[in-house]
Amino acid sequence: MKLEEIYKLAIETGIEADPRGREAIESLLKKQKQRYDKTPEEEKPYFDEESLINPYADTRVLWGDRQAQIEGVLVGVDIEVGEVLLADRLNEKGKSKIDLVLAHHPEGISLAKLGEVMYMQADVWHKFGVPINIGDFLIGKRAKEVEHRLLPINHNRTVDAARVLGINLMNVHTPADNLVSQFVQKHLDAKKRQTVDDVAKELRKIEEYNLAAKQGLGPTILVGSPSTRAGKVFVDMTGGTEGPEEAIEKLAQAGVGTLVQMHASEKLKKKAEESNINIVIAGHIPSDNIGLNLLLDKLEAKGLSNIIPVSGFIRVKRTTGISE
Repeated sequence: MKLEEIYKLAIETGIEADPRGREAIESLLKKQKQRYDKTPEEEKPYFDEESLINPYADTRVLWGDRQAQIEGVLVGVDIEVGEVLLADRLNEKGKSKIDLVLAHHPEGISLAKLGEVMYMQADVWHKFGVPINIGDFLIGKRAKEVEHRLLPINHNRTVDAARVLGINLMNVHTPADNLVSQFVQKHLDAKKRQTVDDVAKELRKIEEYNLAAKQGLGPTILVGSPSTRAGKVFVDMTGGTEGPEEAIEKLAQAGVGTLVQMHASEKLKKKAEESNINIVIAGHIPSDNIGLNLLLDKLEAKGLSNIIPVSGFIRVKRTTGISE
């Protein structure tokens, strides 16, 4: 496959699994085109033209030739300078031919623009009963916080390493998170589970969580007790990064009984306790593994086969449905 084909497939896969639905994404892209058309010519060099075809600001080809043929891929949850050097070293030693380093978490411009994807959280909450105006207000404040926190970061260290070494570099964040959210939600919705402990046990039936549990990193009940009834379960794993703690109260009021998340801050935990809503932490890295694995299944079906897992990534292949 060409790098451009991998990139476009990642975006399309993300749209297919997007909780907002394809129509909403197409509307978003249309509005972005209208903004671009209205942008003064002197300002257009600063407009992110990639946003006209890609609704996920945290997913990009960060460096390289988009027409390059890709046969070998080094894949990791976190790709930094060390992993880029590892790819170069493996190429140098002739251990493997690596044409692309593929990260999950953002680097470069993807990291700088992470806050932009957070606004989708309001739409996801709305599907679970939170009024959209309240969701917009809450996520707007939180997204600005994240944007300000990211401003002083040295975003391009990893990208510069890839550039100097001549290695193609790409990351896929929200599209992969959409995949894991959809996958885990379907898995739990299809199961008979009464208690919070039932939710945790059902998660362990998914291979990535099962492997993590054997390492002491598996699904954990953060808020609530094993015997507490789960109620309506919301798998909250997409939208950039952790949302505002104020959303917890609104979700509880909307009837959500249990949140299944990758991780949760102490502030969010405290708010959940105050709002009487359960939280099950599925695990950050194994959740990211699921999203990457689902994407790689699609890429392998298109002919990409030489995949080298590093940096917390464990390759689990699945050809049908949900792991039992």
